[in-house]
Amino acid sequence: MEIVIVSEYNPEWAEDFKREEAKISKALNGLILGIEHIGSTSIPGLGAKPTIDIMVGVADLKQIADEQIYKLGLIDYEYVEKSYFPDRRFFRRGEWKAGTHHLHIYEYMSNHWINNILFREYLKNYPDVRTQYINLKKKLENQFKNDRSAYTQGKSEFIKGIIMRARENNELMRLFEGDNHN
Repeated sequence: MEIVIVSEYNPEWAEDFKREEAKISKALNGLILGIEHIGSTSIPGLGAKPTIDIMVGVADLKQIADEQIYKLGLIDYEYVEKSYFPDRRFFRRGEWKAGTHHLHIYEYMSNHWINNILFREYLKNYPDVRTQYINLKKKLENQFKNDRSAYTQGKSEFIKGIIMRARENNELMRLFEGDNHN
């Protein structure tokens, strides 16, 4: 069972993402329409479980077939089939229940793609909400230290609320006009 530990923000997380981005781009040569650092480790100043979440956008999830699974395996990303989440291909780097990197592959500009970016950008732009989120994470860490699933579930409503607010924010939604969101 993975123990939940929320670490202080570490600027090396961004550097780690850049290293992984280069390796993943090479492994998925020509398929990537976008690649993003997502999740709490992508938000300066926000504490997080030190797992680097990476999101790759492709034209069609059917492109992630045996060859791509093999190539990602060569750089230590293990495919984890999650049939209950058909809109994503998920890969883990690191040991089971103790992954150091999570790779989420979605169709580029899908709702999942947009929601992940909106959540990240909202927390970057609203420090008071970022503070509320870290306070919630610390509370859940103490409450569910030995139950990652319960910890994750405890954040769910807060995350959904942020995404809803972000979708109502015209300034943030402009990030997706003309596919320009970086």
